[in-house]
Amino acid sequence: MNRVVRRYRSLPIRSRLALLVAAAVAFAVAAVSVTCWFIVQGKLYDQVDSELQKGAQRPVNTAQAEALLRVCPQEATEPTESNFGDLRGRDNNYTQLVKANGKACVSSDSAGAVKTTSSDKDVIKRAATGKGVFRNGTDSDGNDVRVLTIPLVVSQGLGSTPQLYPDTALLMAVPLKNTEKTLNDLALILLLVSGVGVFGAGAAGLAVARAGLRPVDKLTEAVEHVARTEDLSIRIPVEEAAEDEVARLSRSFNSMTTSLANSRELQQQLIADAGHELRTPLTSLRTNIELLTRSEETGRPIPEADRKALLASVKAQMTELAALIGDLQELSRSEGQRGERVQVVSLEDTVEAALHRARLRGPELTINASLEPWYTRAEPAALERAVVNILDNAVKFSPEGSTIDVQLSDGVLTVRDHGPGIPAEELPHVFDRFWRSPSARALPGSGLGLSIVARTVQQSGGEVNLGHAEGGGTIVTVRLPGAPTPPPESPAP
Repeated sequence: MNRVVRRYRSLPIRSRLALLVAAAVAFAVAAVSVTCWFIVQGKLYDQVDSELQKGAQRPVNTAQAEALLRVCPQEATEPTESNFGDLRGRDNNYTQLVKANGKACVSSDSAGAVKTTSSDKDVIKRAATGKGVFRNGTDSDGNDVRVLTIPLVVSQGLGSTPQLYPDTALLMAVPLKNTEKTLNDLALILLLVSGVGVFGAGAAGLAVARAGLRPVDKLTEAVEHVARTEDLSIRIPVEEAAEDEVARLSRSFNSMTTSLANSRELQQQLIADAGHELRTPLTSLRTNIELLTRSEETGRPIPEADRKALLASVKAQMTELAALIGDLQELSRSEGQRGERVQVVSLEDTVEAALHRARLRGPELTINASLEPWYTRAEPAALERAVVNILDNAVKFSPEGSTIDVQLSDGVLTVRDHGPGIPAEELPHVFDRFWRSPSARALPGSGLGLSIVARTVQQSGGEVNLGHAEGGGTIVTVRLPGAPTPPPESPAP
């Protein structure tokens, strides 16, 4: 059995579908054929029984019955033939009398003798009820017959009252040869029709499976092509109106390849942009280090002021490289890595920590903060970095002595500066990776800060917007969904 199951599972899907269809049709055809055969058998037997019933309705002449019984030897073991006249009914029918001891008296007009059974003797015992018994039996030659055994009813003649004859039953039978031939022919026809039906169902199932699985074959070929060539531009044609499982699978595959292609394009763009951004600080670092090295090798000292400027430039470039690498690591982290660190975070505490760092970076600025408690689900470190990036931009573009306003209310964080603002045509690009305003390219930064802000806020289920503030400057608005307040930590014992 296990071998058959393994063999079945190793077959192609279309072959399995064809086998399932053929098996289902075979079961249905077999059920219908067997039911049809039994119905026809019942109808044919009803006709035979009706024929026997009609022949048994006429009372037997008393003289004929007694004449037949007289010539039956009392100890005979074989049926004794004697003329029974009009009991024959028609050619090839069987007619005989059965005594209470099971002996049979066969009419000379009978087609033969029918073997008696205990059911025939039971009819004699229940003669008062007048009920007969239908059964299948055999004659002395072994031929199948249909038998009706009824109590013997005799009559003295026309006009006389029929009466039961004591301890005797009338047995009438007809051969079943024609009936069995009809049933055998029907069984053969049903078998042939069933075979043709099952074979046709298997062929039709295979054809339907091939037609139905043709889109799956195309999908398989597409997947193999992608695996072999890494070509993500391939698409599977799908009818717009199709809504079946294969169409949905094809659309999902097309969406997947589109997403992968976009992801690869963004990855390549990220690598190209990162290489471009890294080239500038690396070139500056190499130039400054070469100047310092050449001074050491030639023995020509660099003036102290220039040396300090070179070292400061090297330090600044290294700091910029470290920040750029950190931003790239943040952008390259997968969703799975982020999901392991998500928890309920106090946005108020996060903004407070970011404000502390912003005040250190802009001591000449006034930062006004109005914060209300708010909890959200996010990664604590990523959320703090996003808020720090927003405040860093505000500090970077704010004139000396100006004010930065920070407000947190009902999950909405707003940071407004009084700097030069961002031109309207540049606003759609502020969250793009490595994008920097032409007026800000001389300032330190990698162009990834706001991109990290947008990604972090979106991953936390919120949204971020940047626009012009009334009276000048820029305002950043961050909306984050709320989360249940975490229970207070129990004090240590």
